[in-house]
Amino acid sequence: MTILTGNQFEAPDAAGLSLSALAWVLADERRAHRFLDLTGLTPEQMRARIESPELQLSVLEFLCAHEPDLLAAAESLGVQPGAIAAAREKLAR
Repeated sequence: MTILTGNQFEAPDAAGLSLSALAWVLADERRAHRFLDLTGLTPEQMRARIESPELQLSVLEFLCAHEPDLLAAAESLGVQPGAIAAAREKLAR
């Protein structure tokens, strides 16, 4: 759920949003391969680290680094792109 306050987006559940975003990334084979290539992770390493804040942050950074994916993921997940960026900032702290 995204809460809009003024001109800022807040992601109350950054980890949950990240896991939903990861599922979205992995739903497309080309995008999943690009994510794994850019992070240097193997599928086994990704599965082992699924709950780690570092992996969750990398998913959101992956989306924020490529605007077409960011916009498509936000639409698919039913959130504003700013909510994904806010979740990324929350996990980066």
